[in-house]
Amino acid sequence: MPIPPPLGLFGLAMVTLVASSQKLGLTEGLSFVMPWAFFLGGLAQLMACIYDFKQNNIFGATAFGAYGLFWWGVCVSWLIKMGVLGEILHHAADVRQLGFAFVGYFILSFVLAVSTIKMNKVMLLLMSLICILFLALAADAFGEGSIWKQVAAYDELAISLVTFYALAAKYLNTFFGKTMLPMGAFKA
Repeated sequence: MPIPPPLGLFGLAMVTLVASSQKLGLTEGLSFVMPWAFFLGGLAQLMACIYDFKQNNIFGATAFGAYGLFWWGVCVSWLIKMGVLGEILHHAADVRQLGFAFVGYFILSFVLAVSTIKMNKVMLLLMSLICILFLALAADAFGEGSIWKQVAAYDELAISLVTFYALAAKYLNTFFGKTMLPMGAFKA
């Protein structure tokens, strides 16, 4: 099973890098997180999804499609949170609904993580980190303690770093036609 294309991986790497900077308190607000979430988290991953559907890569198509739409949903949620879409939506928002969305994305991510056992160790690590992220985001949304926001922040940074490695490996290994950066193939 082929790993997803570098553009989609770059979208994931960039959006999680920028979003983790806000969660870690290195930056403030969401104004400059949203463009990266919309264009790289959403649009770039949806473009990779379409490419992977055409290449019959069900993993890449499913992952990039689901996560691309996730980031668009997050952008709209942030707009609601900031009151941009009106005071009625802002005051009626119940963050626990996001918690349930995060649980749904955890379930999808777990299924995708299981499928990476046929791929390589880097993709398994990446999908495992994504599973942890959705559990932490859900726990935070359900008010299970402030520690979960920190878990999510550091995990999101780890996702970014692992994804940057995966995109470099996919790109360089394909470009040079040989293994420049190992992905840790599983033995048959």
